[in-house]
Amino acid sequence: MNYIKFSLLFIVIHGVSYIVAGVLALKISKDIYESKNRHCNFLRDMSDPEESKHVQIMFLPAQILRGLLMSIVLFPVLNTIRELPFTLKFTFFCSLMFIYTHIAAVSPFIDNIEGFVYFKKDYLIKKYLLKFQMEMVIYSILFGLLMSALT
Repeated sequence: MNYIKFSLLFIVIHGVSYIVAGVLALKISKDIYESKNRHCNFLRDMSDPEESKHVQIMFLPAQILRGLLMSIVLFPVLNTIRELPFTLKFTFFCSLMFIYTHIAAVSPFIDNIEGFVYFKKDYLIKKYLLKFQMEMVIYSILFGLLMSALT
């Protein structure tokens, strides 16, 4: 039961953190996600009703699955995590999300190490890199704070 509660908590906190960071970042990132001239034209266009509908349908199930899978990976170290003081838990969870799911991720994107290796220069523009980094920093800090406070 301990694992089920942890996974449910992880899924909820991941979802909340992901939504909050995304909403805040979207205020300055519409040029990445919307219009035919968007920077990341390989992503679905959120101004296109059909493409946006797909995202709306798939968003919640995808985040639940991501949260579940990420929580399961932590099962072997769950007792150790719970024994850590708040500051170490925060450092662990915040770093886990920022470094493992983002900066060091094996899937290339315009603001991570693999993207720097594989993306064409046209996609590696500082203003877009900073926009994505801001979203991930907000997500990681919020996630780290909530998980540290509630585990």
